[in-house]
Amino acid sequence: MDEKQQRPRRPWWLWLIVGLGVAVMLFGLGAPSALFSGSEEEVTYDVFLDALEAGKVKEVQLKSGTLYYTLQAEAEAKPTQAPQLNFGFRPLTSSKKTKVYAVTAMNDPNLVDRLHAAGVTFSENAGTGNMLLLVLIQYLVPILFYVAIFSFFFRRMGKLGAGGGLMGGLGKSNARTVEGGEVKTTFADVAGQDEAKESLQEIVSYLHNPQEYTEIGARMPRGALLIGPPGTGKTLMARAVAGEAGVPFLSISGPEFVELFVGMGASKVRDLFKEAREKAPCIVFIDEIDAVGKKRDGFGGNDEREQTLNQLLSEMDGFEGNSGVVILAATNRPESLDKALLRPGRFDRRVPVELPDQGGREAILRIHCDRIKTAGPIDLAAIARITPGASGADLANVINEAALCAVRAGRHAVTQKDLEDSVDVALAGKQRKSMVISQHEKEIIAYHEVGHALVAARQKGASPVHKITIIPRTSGALGFTMQADEDERFLMDKQEAFAKIVTLTGGRAAEELCFDSVTTGASNDIEQATSIARAMITRYGMSESFGMTAFEQVVNPYLGNDTAMNCSQETAARIDREVIALIEKAYEQAKTILKDNRSKLDEIARVLIARETITGQEFMDILNAPVALPAKQEPGEAENEG
Repeated sequence: MDEKQQRPRRPWWLWLIVGLGVAVMLFGLGAPSALFSGSEEEVTYDVFLDALEAGKVKEVQLKSGTLYYTLQAEAEAKPTQAPQLNFGFRPLTSSKKTKVYAVTAMNDPNLVDRLHAAGVTFSENAGTGNMLLLVLIQYLVPILFYVAIFSFFFRRMGKLGAGGGLMGGLGKSNARTVEGGEVKTTFADVAGQDEAKESLQEIVSYLHNPQEYTEIGARMPRGALLIGPPGTGKTLMARAVAGEAGVPFLSISGPEFVELFVGMGASKVRDLFKEAREKAPCIVFIDEIDAVGKKRDGFGGNDEREQTLNQLLSEMDGFEGNSGVVILAATNRPESLDKALLRPGRFDRRVPVELPDQGGREAILRIHCDRIKTAGPIDLAAIARITPGASGADLANVINEAALCAVRAGRHAVTQKDLEDSVDVALAGKQRKSMVISQHEKEIIAYHEVGHALVAARQKGASPVHKITIIPRTSGALGFTMQADEDERFLMDKQEAFAKIVTLTGGRAAEELCFDSVTTGASNDIEQATSIARAMITRYGMSESFGMTAFEQVVNPYLGNDTAMNCSQETAARIDREVIALIEKAYEQAKTILKDNRSKLDEIARVLIARETITGQEFMDILNAPVALPAKQEPGEAENEG
């Protein structure tokens, strides 16, 4: 290939702009200075006639209803002919000192005879060349300029739109497509969701061998809706189905259907399903479908979201039973979806992807732990036990944070301590080593945390203490007490719920008992205690006054457990009084436990002040010892004396 072929081709609009620029330059250079410079002197017609009769007029030009003339005396002084570009008329013969006069032409039929009799050189110029160029510049140039600009930007938008950039291709779905066999995720990469994998295994079997289902007359569900809290692996599960089936995987998010222009979202839906039919058998995954599938308000309308939802309903209902296209969608707000979307024939199978239990958490930790280097004995069961309520994403973050802790410590492998420290980081944030706490506040924090632990240890049905620390964290916590059950708990009786409230009030009770004052450190404890007490009365039927009556319901079970009250104002006031009385009863019980164990409270607090962190086993050893351990008292006593 020669150099000319390698040289990029210039766009047509660039040549157009260059040509127009040259034309403007030529127009400016080629115009006679007398006509276009604005330097001529305007006079009246009678002055012109007087000069003509006196024989003073040398030359006359008529142009566009105006007479331009020069005088004999001025024209004869150093006559020169300036070289000029000509556009269809003869320029005036003058010098730089020649003065040109302009006068508006009158309806004078004898003017030509007078000029001829006076021996004046005269001519008439219609100015067609200049007029055409003037029209070109005034009207055609702006039009061509804007055409060139719009052409440039639309070409850019077309290129960006084809790649999912600016304006999204205007009606193109822009779904991310992974061809069959390229999806490497399988069910082996998903742990803690055995029931969900079992429900989706039928879809994999159908995509592998659809004849087995069609021969018996069975119809595969056209859509499966994955529901569950954030971070539980709904997207990962959908990719695993595509990986197991070995079919193309089309992924798009619900908010991507929402467009500014009405009809664009519906166009994207049509394009998505058209592409899916061309790639069948395949899997289409719509994440966060609640963004486009929310309930309709019942008042009708022609807004963009409803048109998109209607198109989605139409496309799903139009699928043939053997089309080979399976629709998977994920949401953590199933209660907000339109009922027409959930009816049989569309998303007629709901697959819960819940938070994993203790065994599931251990399996998830093992999958992620296999991807990092470890050293020494690793007890993943212990990590799973102290992370109740953690999702798969949370556990993956714990393993990654443990690897980062090992790197910061200068080690090349992760130890059990790194894993335990990473749990603390996930729960309460990193340590605030630069934070300076006074000795008095340090004692208050220590007694507060030991108060929680001691009240929990002296109650029946409370969870065992795993760790106590007074090291401040980036989340704002100045210390925390971690409790962990030996086994997974799915039910909680009334006594256990009340024991949780008593444990939460133990910190404030220790402050009041030991310092005869209270601080702001119990704010989070008060919130949790109030929430549990209110739930016992309004949702769990654990109140003697109200019995088995529900006054509150969860409206968003997967996002924050938001609740709504369903009772009168009088009943709500009675509920408030009952909540206050229940918390007050728990607070009095916590103070009684601490008064009965005051010596142990002081002893453990001194040890915690000295060490800043003690394990649950160390705490129980001190609590159950008949006498205080002298070796562990000395550091605390020395600090208290100072």
